[in-house]
Amino acid sequence: MIALIVSTQAHAQAGQSMQGALSQAAPDANPKVIELAVRSAQCWMAKSGSQAARLAVIDYSLPSTDQRLWVFDLTRRTLLFREWVAHGRNSGDNMATHFSNQAQSLSSSLGLYSTRESYAGRNGYSLRMDGLEPGFNDRAFERDLVIHGAEYVSSDFARQNGRIGRSHGCPAVRTAIAGPLIDTLKNGQLVFIYYPEARWLNDSAFMHCESHAAPQL
Repeated sequence: MIALIVSTQAHAQAGQSMQGALSQAAPDANPKVIELAVRSAQCWMAKSGSQAARLAVIDYSLPSTDQRLWVFDLTRRTLLFREWVAHGRNSGDNMATHFSNQAQSLSSSLGLYSTRESYAGRNGYSLRMDGLEPGFNDRAFERDLVIHGAEYVSSDFARQNGRIGRSHGCPAVRTAIAGPLIDTLKNGQLVFIYYPEARWLNDSAFMHCESHAAPQL
C-alpha cells in the first residue's frame, strides 16, 4: 500500500506543471510570484542554452519579518529552504519599496540572477552573483551584491526592532544557514528577486520571452 501511494504521488507530480509543483511545495508563497520566477527561469534557459537545477525566490513585497526567501530543487520539485532575507538599507524599513541598479545606492535590485562561485570575504562565506537584466540588476557584480550571512538577520533582531537588519543591497541571510544555502545555490543556479514595480514587470525581457520558446521545466 505504501509503495502504491508513493507511486501515485510521483505520477501526479510528473504530470504537474513546474509552477504548480513549486506552489504546492511552498504553500505560503504567492503563486503569482512563483509563476513569474518559473517563467523567467525558463526564458533564461531557452535564451542561454544553460540549465539550472535550483531556483531561489525572494519576495520583497513581504515585510522583512516574514520568511520571504524560498529555495527550490527544480529536478525534484521540492522546497529546500525557507528563510528570512534582508534588503538594502535604502530600499526601505521593514517594507522594501525602492530599488536601484546604481553603485553606492545601498539598495536592492530586482530581477533574475545567475550565481557564480563562493568565496570567503569580509562578510564571511559569500556567494557572487551576476545580474541578468540590463538596467535593473546588471551592475550586481561590480556592486558586490552577494549572498552572505549576517547577525542582524534573525528572529531575535526582528522582535527587538520590528524588522530584521538591512544590508548595503545584498540579500543577506542568517549566519547559521548561510553555508548550506550558499553551497546549494553556487555555480550557475538562479535567484529571482520580486517586487511589483511596474517598470520592471513591463520591461523585463524574461517576463516576455517572445523570441525563444521557453522549455518546460
